[in-house]
Amino acid sequence: MAHEYRSQPRLSPNSNEEDMGLLLAPRLAYFAAVARHEHVTRAAAEMGVPQSTLSRAMVRLEADLGVALFARRGRTVALTPAGRRFLTAAERALAEVERAADTVRADADPTAGRVAFGFLHTMGSETVPALIRAFRVDHPKVRFTLVQNYGEAMIERLRAGELDLCLTSPVPDAPDLVGRRLDEQRLRLVVPDDHRLAGRRRIRLAEAAEETFVTLEPGYGLRRITDDLCAEAGFTPRIAFEGEEAETLRGLVAAGLGVALLPPPAVARPGVVELTVTAPRAVREIGVAWLDGHPDTAPVAAFKRFLLSRRGHLLPKESRPPREDPPPA
Repeated sequence: MAHEYRSQPRLSPNSNEEDMGLLLAPRLAYFAAVARHEHVTRAAAEMGVPQSTLSRAMVRLEADLGVALFARRGRTVALTPAGRRFLTAAERALAEVERAADTVRADADPTAGRVAFGFLHTMGSETVPALIRAFRVDHPKVRFTLVQNYGEAMIERLRAGELDLCLTSPVPDAPDLVGRRLDEQRLRLVVPDDHRLAGRRRIRLAEAAEETFVTLEPGYGLRRITDDLCAEAGFTPRIAFEGEEAETLRGLVAAGLGVALLPPPAVARPGVVELTVTAPRAVREIGVAWLDGHPDTAPVAAFKRFLLSRRGHLLPKESRPPREDPPPA
């Protein structure tokens, strides 16, 4: 006689096309309790459900699996070999769920929870450490998962639920995100210290139209700003090198391989001169973003309030452009 073997698990007639994991999950704790006690009545008392409910759940579980998990002996039950194998996997699954529950409860703890915080590479050496130090004065036990990346990658991680908040530039404008401007940062034209413009303090960007530029790769906010500022100055930059990190670009400038529009460094780098750009106004906005409609845990809400309270003084004073004088009356 030929035997037909089915590749999909057997389901009871009422389960239709339900996923087997979803079908079995609510009954795993019931099964483990019956297996521990080898007695339905005692297991029902432990779980706080009627004996009849527990008995029906076990019958349905076996029907859905198509396997006998228990051998009945009067009022007691004993695991079959299949039942013992299933118990090992069920206990492992239940333990993993309990660990996951402990983790999310710990992350949401108001005093010692976790914040997943993303920020631009250029914010990492000075701005973010200072922010976290100031925040932890009042929230000393809050934990941080810190992610450095470029703007578009952080937005993707926000949408994927991997980040709670991110500092980025430019401030995103998308229907599923909330973006709040916090500060603006001046950009300077960085040239080698033996460059023809190195003796200058200020420059109009149009004066660099014939220079070779080194920039961040497409997709980086600073690259978009560089392209836009050059366009406003009336030219398209000739790009020799593209990188992923601002300090690498400074190194390329110091080596005489081009010029770059960059935010101020945390520590002055030898071999370059940084010129103030007078026209067009060379700044980038820095803002905080989060997923719209996403509920905050207590520590995330506290850190969000803290960041918003820093509006206008998020960055070191020397990184911000000077205040413009109001126009004459």
